[in-house]
Amino acid sequence: MAQILEPEMEAGGRIARLLASPYFGWSAAFVLLLGVFIPDERLSIITVAFGAALAALLLFRRVKDGLGNSSRPAGDINTLIAHDDRPVFVVRSNGEVLYKNAKAAEKFGRQSRDGFEQVLEKDFSNAAAIIFRLQAKASRQNASREDVVTRSGRYRISVHRLQDDAFLWAIEENDLPPQTGRVSERISMPMATVGSSGAILFMNAALRNLVGSRVKTLEHLFVDVPEASRTTTSLSGQDGAIQVHVTIIEGLGGRTEYYLSPVDDEVKPAAALEELEDFPVALVRLSPDGVTQQANRLARDLLSLDNRSGDNLAELVDGLGRPLTDWLTEAAEGKSLHKPEVLRTTRVGDEIYLQVSLGRVIDNGQVSLIAMINDATELKTLEAQFVQSQKMQAIGQLAGGVAHDFNNLLTAISGHCDLLMLRYDPDDPDYADLDQINQNANRAASLVGQLLAFSRKQNLQLEVLDMRDTLADLTHLLNRLVGAQINLTLSHDPKLMSVHADRRQIEQVIMNLVVNARDAIDGTGDILIETRNAKLQGDLERDRVVVPRGDYVLVKVTDSGAGIAKDKVNKVFEPFFTTKKTGEGTGLGLSTAYGIVKQSGGFIFVDSEIGKGTVFSIYFPTFDRPVVVPTVAPEENVEVDFGPINAVVLLVEDEAPVRAFASRALKMRGFDVIEADSAEDALETLKDPAIEVDLVVSDVVMPGLDGPSWVKIARETRPDLKVVFVSGYAEDHLTKDKDQLPNSVFLPKPFSLNQLTNVVRGQLGDAA
Repeated sequence: MAQILEPEMEAGGRIARLLASPYFGWSAAFVLLLGVFIPDERLSIITVAFGAALAALLLFRRVKDGLGNSSRPAGDINTLIAHDDRPVFVVRSNGEVLYKNAKAAEKFGRQSRDGFEQVLEKDFSNAAAIIFRLQAKASRQNASREDVVTRSGRYRISVHRLQDDAFLWAIEENDLPPQTGRVSERISMPMATVGSSGAILFMNAALRNLVGSRVKTLEHLFVDVPEASRTTTSLSGQDGAIQVHVTIIEGLGGRTEYYLSPVDDEVKPAAALEELEDFPVALVRLSPDGVTQQANRLARDLLSLDNRSGDNLAELVDGLGRPLTDWLTEAAEGKSLHKPEVLRTTRVGDEIYLQVSLGRVIDNGQVSLIAMINDATELKTLEAQFVQSQKMQAIGQLAGGVAHDFNNLLTAISGHCDLLMLRYDPDDPDYADLDQINQNANRAASLVGQLLAFSRKQNLQLEVLDMRDTLADLTHLLNRLVGAQINLTLSHDPKLMSVHADRRQIEQVIMNLVVNARDAIDGTGDILIETRNAKLQGDLERDRVVVPRGDYVLVKVTDSGAGIAKDKVNKVFEPFFTTKKTGEGTGLGLSTAYGIVKQSGGFIFVDSEIGKGTVFSIYFPTFDRPVVVPTVAPEENVEVDFGPINAVVLLVEDEAPVRAFASRALKMRGFDVIEADSAEDALETLKDPAIEVDLVVSDVVMPGLDGPSWVKIARETRPDLKVVFVSGYAEDHLTKDKDQLPNSVFLPKPFSLNQLTNVVRGQLGDAA
């Protein structure tokens, strides 16, 4: 075969070299000139025809050589189109611009690196669709043409196929004013003229044929009347709703012209999906009842399809909220197109969400649907993370607010109980009842403290901890909690690093987790507490939370209990959620642990499976900074001097029961008390320079001005004012103001009579 082809290739090479020779052109011109001067008419015609054939062959060769150059055509094509008064382009089928004349460069810019679609989209909103339609038609018929109306004007675009891989595009601009009447009848694009009142004054023949009759108003023409140009809507066609692009152009005399063009999905693609097998967008062709007809590779991967067709979309996805067939039927009728829906795959195991948009294709009168599918799993995950974060934040705010109000109530209850107990001797029968009230008020205060722990608004006494020592001190208590039938085991990393946390609160976390594990075990079982160092090389993403990379101390509490159902695992940290029977638990144990861990800068996760037990994993950031020895707080209950004190206290409290108790308590200890129910009232009192105030006891959170704000104002005239702040929230609420408020201390609610008076005496300098 090679021996046969070599002579032909050699002959072809000689012909190519002959055509490329400059003498060939002169020869063709000489033959043409000779034919003109030959006297014999018959011989002259033959000679001229031969010369013309040579010239045509030369022109064909030059055109072919010009198109083979990726930068621009050769001289002959350049000569033909360079001075055309229309923008003219020579473009490959893949959109690469081979050449553009001066008019094209002037109109569309001289940037040479842009593809043809990028060049046109500056003036045409649907450039990709226009190129696809005209190029496809020119590929079949060698030429195509279309009138396009845009906001900037009217254009006639024509395409001629030069060879298999190149097309000649000419764009002719029409600067005439909007056409009406009989002239518009000749436009193939459906159009209508509308008066200022909204009545349709004129419909051309193309639109009348599309609708089936002449209508009088836009409401009868469109299913949804478009309010702006370059929008997609449904036209009330004689065979049903038709999706169209609408271009609106303001005319003369208050008139408006509506030009309609078919949407992209009305094009009849021939074997489109086969050509888009490796397209980076998942595409599926469906019948109106949802049966898959074609799917490209990415779509098959997302939907777990094999190469065969015939699967029903309703069996592959769910989560629409209404029958999937209704959605598909509406789309086949031209309704609800291009509106994405997020669906979930029915694939076993992975939870994958898909964003699906439907388009309609009409091919030989048969309606099909094209589903464009995007993987929305990451988007749904981010949405779920945000919703979970917002939910926990809202619950925390609610818990903190409830705790604050409860602390006010408990302050009043326990305070007035203290006042009553002062009247009775411990041997009095009524004293025992008052003592019960006081103890239960303290238990309620502890419960409220758990709510504050969840909302991360409790007071923390931070110190450097070795978790091995902390757990060793707890071992005896934990063994008593779990009982003899449950085996409690501790396992530690010998090189465990330190953490910075509140020892009392961390002990509370461990105790809550162990008690929860004990209750999950029916009869005998095992609980394992282990600690080890964990170094995260990258961010750890799990349970909708991201744990930053770094060094952590990992504490795991594992039990062999009954496990937690999958639908309840994500709720175990919510306050008052419990799987126990009524009266067996408050549902605050795990929420308290969650709040303490989060306030300590850590992360807590749960893994559980029915019948296989539960594992709680806590990540505490390691701490390697110098140890700061905490200041030892003075004992709260000490003997005090009940003698008279010449000191005036301004008591600012918006809760009347709390104010009444505090006022009586201070007066009983010998203080002169001035009461104010708001910050504004307190400032008004201090305006009188004759009133001497030695100390202020003020609530932090009040309507209007809060405690720190009004104290700053008061110190402008009384800079040496001493302050005791009280609040049902944690001291963290004062952190931002503490440096600006010297000579002030904090007393958390609920407080007892002795606690209040001791703090006041200490702040005045009369240390008890």
